[in-house]
This record gives sequence, C-alpha cells and structure tokens, in this order.
Amino acid sequence: MARVIVLGAGTGGMAGAYEIRELLGKDHQVTVINEREDFQFVPSNPWIAVRWRERPEISFPIRPYLEKKGIEFIASAVTAIDPDENCLTLQDGSLQQYDYLVICTGPKLNFAAVEGAGPHGGFTQSVCTLDHAEACRDDVDNLIDEPGPVIVGAFPGASCFGPGYEYAFILETELRKKKVRDQVPMTYITSEPYIGHLGLGGVGDSKSMIESELRNRHIKWITNANVTRVEAGMMYVDEMNDDGSLKQQHEVPFKHSMMLPAFAGVEPVAAVEGLVNPKGFVIIDEFQRNPTWKNIYAAGVCVAIPPVEETPVPTGTPKTGYMIESMMTAIAHNLQADLEGGVADSKGTWSAICLADMGDTGAAFVAIPQIPPRNVTWFKQGKWVHLAKVGFEKYFMRKMKSGSSEPIFEKYTLKALGIHRLKDH
Repeated sequence: MARVIVLGAGTGGMAGAYEIRELLGKDHQVTVINEREDFQFVPSNPWIAVRWRERPEISFPIRPYLEKKGIEFIASAVTAIDPDENCLTLQDGSLQQYDYLVICTGPKLNFAAVEGAGPHGGFTQSVCTLDHAEACRDDVDNLIDEPGPVIVGAFPGASCFGPGYEYAFILETELRKKKVRDQVPMTYITSEPYIGHLGLGGVGDSKSMIESELRNRHIKWITNANVTRVEAGMMYVDEMNDDGSLKQQHEVPFKHSMMLPAFAGVEPVAAVEGLVNPKGFVIIDEFQRNPTWKNIYAAGVCVAIPPVEETPVPTGTPKTGYMIESMMTAIAHNLQADLEGGVADSKGTWSAICLADMGDTGAAFVAIPQIPPRNVTWFKQGKWVHLAKVGFEKYFMRKMKSGSSEPIFEKYTLKALGIHRLKDH
C-alpha cells in the first residue's frame, strides 16, 4: 500500500484528491493536508469585497466530504519537507511519511516586494484570500460612506491579472448602485505592457475589448507601471517605455486601493534546494513531476512556469482553474501508471477557460493551450458571462461536495467543444 499526500486543499488540491482516490482505488491511502479546516472558493472573493457574497456561501468544512470518499484529512500547516526521507513536519512537530507527494499549496503573497503594499501593515487591500476580501469589504464600506479616489491593479511581478479587472468593474458597478460613483475617480494601474495582456500576451481581442470597457466606465489607466512604494493615500508609480526606459513618474492619490501582488513559493516548499527555482516555485517536467525527486508532483500556482514574453515591467504567467485541473488529472493518471508498473506519460493540455465577471456584464475566453502559440483562441463579452460565472460558482461548490472532479456531463460537454484535460499520447 502506497501513501499519497496531497499538500493543499484549494481548487486544484481538493479536486485532485478526489481524482487520485478514484483512480488508485482502495489499495492505496490518500491523505490531504491543509492549513485550514475549510475549503474556500477563491474566484468569488471580489464579490465578498462588495457584500455580494458572505463567507458561508463560498466556503464549507473539508473533512466530512473528503472522509466520505475515504480520504484522510489533516488540518495543519506544514513547516518542513524532507524529500530524501519522504517526510513532512507539521506545525505541532509531528511527522508524516509519504510515498508520493503532490504539492498544491498555492502561492505566498509577496507584498514585501513593494514598500507599503498589502493589508497587513501596508496601505493597499487584497482579494487573494477570503480573510483579505473581508478586510477589503470594510474598506469599501468606508469608501461608500466617505467617497474618494480609487486605484485598482497589479504590482510588478504579478501574474494573476484577471481578478484585478474583475474587482475594478465589480466595484464600479457597486458604486453606481450606491449612487456615489460620480464622487469616485478610478485609475487602473498595472505592470502589464498593455490593457488585456493578462500575463498571456493577450487572448484574442482582449486588449480592445477591455480598454473599451474601461473607457465606457470612465476608468483611467497606467500600463507598464512599476509601483515603487505606497504611502497612506498616495501611490508612487514609474511608468516605463517599451524599451524599459523611464517615461513618466506619477503620484496618484487614493482613498481605497486593491492591488494584486507578485507571487512566490510558500516557505516550507521554497526552503528545499533542488525542488524549486529562485522564486520558490516547484520545478516540474512535462509530466508534472520534479526532476530531482520523481515521487514529488506539483500543480497549480506553486509550479514554475516562465513568463510568456519579456515585458518592460516584470509580469508572470497565470495559472487558471481549468489549466490547474488538467495538471491534476495528469498527476492522477501518472500516479496510477507508476503504481501499476506502467509508464507515467500523461500530460495535461493546460487549456484555459476563464469567466470574468464585470458586475453587470462579463468577459469569457478560451485558450488552447493557455500559453501561446495556441490552437484555439476565443474571447467574448456579454451579460451571459456574468450569469455563467454565478452558475459556475454554484456548480463547482457542489462538485467539491459531491466528490467528483470531472462529472461525466462536464467531460463530454467540453469534449464536444474540443476541450480536453489530457493530451493524446
């Protein structure tokens, strides 16, 4: 009997644990270790920040649902990984042995890279975690009571740009509902070389469509923005030319600001030499496996993926939901093959399906694969996307409670659209 430990129970980890359990059967043990007792649906955090959702609507206790599927659950932070001894150290000092380790921790939020950034000791808000989104919500309440300038965007080195655009449009919609939008100048400040770059070199006509939406909502923007520091009520920005030279310096005032940070590897993972790159992201091969320790797999935001292109201000490559699920499906099949004496040769397609809410409308894109050059690129906008995002939230939460990573109708619906989790051998 082999013991597989999945480290992290987020969008990838929990779904992946169900899939690993299903493929490996009862002959092997599957354990999930997560620092919290509850699952949190991170894509809904922008709604939390404007009181369109409350915590119970986007979170639930993990343990009963995993245990119902025969998956062991341990709620604890991991403080150290010893890959030579196949051992994890937990917060209480206890040890957990594994035969295979699947790392799905998500990222460390690197607010420290910009002086004055972040919700803890800094001056900007975040929607990267549920706790951050709730703190952001309190700041939005203050903004509505006492309107003033708003800045939304992404710091240098950021890789997850979608939630920034979502939050800007959702907040703008809420301000209109509260009849204070006319008192709130808004500026979008981003490290992207152009609006709609998204860390992906753009997707379809994302540049013109998102620019048009910003104009229609009277939101100004600064791209190629290197935020150098943040003080109470003031953001200092070096706007760069395309050749990397300084174009203009800005001092932008704000009453409320939500800025997405750069990511890094979480401490216990980043501390393992040979496992990670200099930023602490797990190095993987095409089969999601670490080249040094081949019994360690990784998926999601914690994996090392180079930027799609060099940009004047550093940007990273995002890891979107379906892309992460395809990584986990590949891992599950490779674990099964390895344990059955076969060849672990499954590869995820890394396809991207993204629904971005804009408050009263939305934008959707499909990119196959997510990283260019692509076989399929599709980008559309409309009210239907907002409704689809609401529906997807309910669907995914139900999926995580039911214990099915890929329900049969989802599999065949996406297959009919030419979207698959695994590449053909």
